[in-house]
Amino acid sequence: MPSPPAAAPSQDVKRRAAREVIDILFEIATLLNTRLDRQQLSYCVSLIENGANPEALARAILQLREEYAPESGEEAEDASSGAAR
Repeated sequence: MPSPPAAAPSQDVKRRAAREVIDILFEIATLLNTRLDRQQLSYCVSLIENGANPEALARAILQLREEYAPESGEEAEDASSGAAR
């Protein structure tokens, strides 16, 4: 039985590389204070890789955050509970 060509990386190697890319992008996103978690960032990367306009995606995220922003009382409560984690 012939073995697969050495040039074709295995699924595990591809998965590891993708995870490493997301980890690096997450560090950058954290430094830029984007407030995106790893899963949200992964969705954004996937959308962009599949042809979504990055600027339009950023505008959509900002608009959604404005529309669904927590009220000022909830925001203060969330911030204090986040510090306890």
